[in-house]
Amino acid sequence: MHPKRRTLALALPATVASLLGAAPGLPAAPASVPAAVGSDRHGPKPTIVLIHGAFADASSWSGTIRRLQRAGYPVLAPANPLRGLAADTAYLRSVLAAVEGPVVLVGHSYGGAVISGAALGDIRVKALVYIAAFTPDKGESAAELTAKFPGSTLGGTVNPRSYPLPGGGTGTELVIERAKFHRQFADDVPAADAAVMAATQRPVATAALEEKAGEAAWKTIPSWALIATADKNIPPAAERWMARRAGSHITEVDASHAVAVSRPAVVTDVILDAVRATR
Repeated sequence: MHPKRRTLALALPATVASLLGAAPGLPAAPASVPAAVGSDRHGPKPTIVLIHGAFADASSWSGTIRRLQRAGYPVLAPANPLRGLAADTAYLRSVLAAVEGPVVLVGHSYGGAVISGAALGDIRVKALVYIAAFTPDKGESAAELTAKFPGSTLGGTVNPRSYPLPGGGTGTELVIERAKFHRQFADDVPAADAAVMAATQRPVATAALEEKAGEAAWKTIPSWALIATADKNIPPAAERWMARRAGSHITEVDASHAVAVSRPAVVTDVILDAVRATR
């Protein structure tokens, strides 16, 4: 049995009140990335694909990756573009197209919305794992899901800035003020580590937070959810409500939104629970 665990929450102003959502669809998968290493009477081990959310990067999974690799699992943690839900979902599908064999998809925060869309129709995806994450249904955005429950303080910590769009014009992206990052995003992470996270945070486009999700893969694929009860980005009540709606296996832990950094052992345990239950 695991101790009670909690999730993270991302809050934004009224128009951009949350992290990322999901989009549907997915291509067939040729094999260029090595297949899952190792096999046993249950078949080959799945490749575990870890998708970070807004204001983070793939290094946030470092502690989890080390533990999964020690357990003999192949792991991928690609960069999430954070530019738009449909575009980010399409990018993840292209990553999955290069993976051979079964897959377990893990999403943190906005990454939960991305995995929900990318897994749609892919029979190789055996489980979805939501780590302090959005679990949107069709037509929902991260912003509106964050605003659905009180508790997020993200809106008072972010600064908007412009960036050039590929086709011309400008978009708006959000960053958390460095001086406020530790308390808002990673309150249970050592200050020195949180300062590095603040310096390396990847901005999220407001369009990504406001974009409506497509069909949700969690309706047909088994799911697990880790709720971070000290989350100041996504209200824990929102995480819990989404997880219950999806029928996810729920674990709660007293942790900040940066639960993958502060509690990698707990995150790894939830992922391995999903792996063992679906092999």
